Amino acid sequence: MKLLSFKHDGKNYFGGLKNRGIVNLTKRAKDIDDLRDAIRKDRIAYLTQLVADSDSDYSLEEIQFVPTIPNPEKIICIGVNYANRNAEYKDGSDLPKYPSVFMRHRESLVGHQQHIMNPPESDQLDYEGEIVLIIGKEGRRIDESNAHLHIAGMTIMNEGSVRDYLRHAKFNVTQGKNFESSGSLGPWMVPTEEVDPMGQLQVITRVNGEERQNDFTENLMFPFRFLISYLSTFYRLKPGDLIATGTPNGAGARFNPPKYLRQGDSVEIEVPGIGVLKNEIVDEID
Repeated sequence: MKLLSFKHDGKNYFGGLKNRGIVNLTKRAKDIDDLRDAIRKDRIAYLTQLVADSDSDYSLEEIQFVPTIPNPEKIICIGVNYANRNAEYKDGSDLPKYPSVFMRHRESLVGHQQHIMNPPESDQLDYEGEIVLIIGKEGRRIDESNAHLHIAGMTIMNEGSVRDYLRHAKFNVTQGKNFESSGSLGPWMVPTEEVDPMGQLQVITRVNGEERQNDFTENLMFPFRFLISYLSTFYRLKPGDLIATGTPNGAGARFNPPKYLRQGDSVEIEVPGIGVLKNEIVDEID
């Protein structure tokens, strides 16, 4: 089952994918406000059955994708989490003892097939393909052995970065990670009943059809279990919170010369078993 958030005729809905169609769950599950509310109320199994028992309301071409969870309380991002990416920096540093953590805001992300905006302030917009954990169960100080019980499902993020703005301060990447519409989230959520987050997962990024990133979660320095346990030390993780788990090597900044994104570029991020997140880059007009 694939669950998503979308717009139709200017109105916000959530639904389920059925073949090449969309079942409108907002109209059928009137006691559930949105996908985050469905997760909070532990109604994913109910919605899965509802989709199975219903006819599609729209084709995929009739809807506009919005970020899978359009209203998360927290968007937590992990930096430099693949061992090959750490080596990519070529600074001779040891593997870190703890993950790098930063936050994004909701307005920095668009949905599947929506335009990522290339800001006029910089010519260093970059892509980062990432697997995203969607928290399903509230928790604090979660033991690693129970971490999987706190995941509702997974989705995909292009954790777009404006590279020169990442270096505007000594200990701070917030500026370069939060330009409006500089990244994307989607296309949908796949529940853990269908894809095991603790199994082997792959993330692939292509720009204009050229493969740029390709790695497996077995190469994570901080596996998903550890991330949930560590983050819950200081955060109270809540249903609908998002954890972007890091990007492999091969981001545009690491080429010589760098391969930053330009007007008209198409970026596809594929995670087999979850789907493909695709966006076109468009210059933002101030």
